[in-house]
Amino acid sequence: MRYESTWPGAKRRILALAALYGPGAETTRVRMHRARGVKIGEGCFIGTDVILETAFPHLIEIGDGVDIGMRTTVIAHQQGEIADEGVPSVVIGDDVFIGPCSVLLPHVTIGDGAVVTAGSVITTSVPSLTMVRGNPAQVVATCERPLGRQVALREFYRGLKPVGRG
Repeated sequence: MRYESTWPGAKRRILALAALYGPGAETTRVRMHRARGVKIGEGCFIGTDVILETAFPHLIEIGDGVDIGMRTTVIAHQQGEIADEGVPSVVIGDDVFIGPCSVLLPHVTIGDGAVVTAGSVITTSVPSLTMVRGNPAQVVATCERPLGRQVALREFYRGLKPVGRG
């Protein structure tokens, strides 16, 4: 893993601090994280106090139409770990909803249209169009459609199919 040099590293940290509480969940915060090196698609929402990997932001890839709730933390590396510089550690697919106060750990992929409920800890990859919750997060339902801002919550709930416990 390469270590960041002083000036570029300081610049990334200052942008990260500004993005924590700055205005513009769909504009300014997204631009600041892109300037830090996070790959972010179009139409994304990043809530207040979201931490996206402080030291190696280029290890995160976020698709289009993703909503990340306030106080979520995304960690893309562990101390002492050797990372493949060309491969993102955390990949968030298109139309994903991540509830407030969730934590995503390194080496996970969140599939397209998945829903991570508030306070969940993601330790393994999440399949597309599934809802997960808990610590560690477990699949609790499959989704008929993504939970996007254009979908009424009641309509989304009608399309959920609980996953049997057994």
